[in-house]
Amino acid sequence: MTNASSTTAAAAAAQATVVAPLRSRGYWATVWLRLRRDKVSMGCAGLLLGLILMALLAPWLAPHDPAQGVMSQRLAPIGTPGHWLGTDELGRDMLSRLMHGGRMSLVMGLLPVFIAFVVGTGLGVVAGFFGGWLNSVIMRTTDVFFAFPAVLLAIAISGALGAGFANAIISLTLVFIPPIARVAESITTSVRNLDFVDAARATGAGAFTLIRVHVLGNVLGPVFIYATSLVSVCMILAAGLSFLGLGVKPPVPEWGLMLNTLRQSIYLQPWISVLPGLMIFITSLCFNLLSDGLRSAMDIKR
Repeated sequence: MTNASSTTAAAAAAQATVVAPLRSRGYWATVWLRLRRDKVSMGCAGLLLGLILMALLAPWLAPHDPAQGVMSQRLAPIGTPGHWLGTDELGRDMLSRLMHGGRMSLVMGLLPVFIAFVVGTGLGVVAGFFGGWLNSVIMRTTDVFFAFPAVLLAIAISGALGAGFANAIISLTLVFIPPIARVAESITTSVRNLDFVDAARATGAGAFTLIRVHVLGNVLGPVFIYATSLVSVCMILAAGLSFLGLGVKPPVPEWGLMLNTLRQSIYLQPWISVLPGLMIFITSLCFNLLSDGLRSAMDIKR
């Protein structure tokens, strides 16, 4: 009995020694530790960082001018000296165009989601916290957008506004505000009546203080994770708009637009034709896997 008690006490002490640092560590430090242990998420984060750096440094890293082509070298195969990824239908270097195209594709994938995250979270928090007629007005308005599939809604808004980068950003932002607002409203509704919010309200804290100090801290994390999962969808929708001629205009390099211009060459140089689509696929997959990793890392209770 004495040995068993000593063993139990020693195990409890060892467990307390291990758990104590975890409890003393801050929330975000714990999230970072859990995320760092996820090799898939860290690999995707590293790949995305490389793609972002490639896009930012494209003017210095690209071996050729992405808008200048040589017709005598059009549709050169992959591995051609001086054009390692071949050339497109106008003889422009594919590697240079993929580098420069990543700038526009990443902006069109990240910027609408970021704007929608800010606007949608604000609308959802206000609707969920105050409730009543304000909740009905905001949420019933967003419900109108749910009547249409995201693809058709983006095409319809872009078609009404006209082709162009700015109009594509507006259309994609309007598509993603309603789902983010609904997630934020749902979480805020469940948080506003918790004990710590009621205690702060009893001390005389105003609505703005309650939202800023007590509500947003519990809402931003889950909504941010949900928003990161929408980046891949946004990139695909942006590429689809450019493919249909409703996004950026030639000769600006953009992966979706490059797919459109190369589709007629797919029977001549299929590998070159699929390169922009491969870049879209890899980037979207990395954003999805990173979002899953963030979700698991922020689920501290698990």
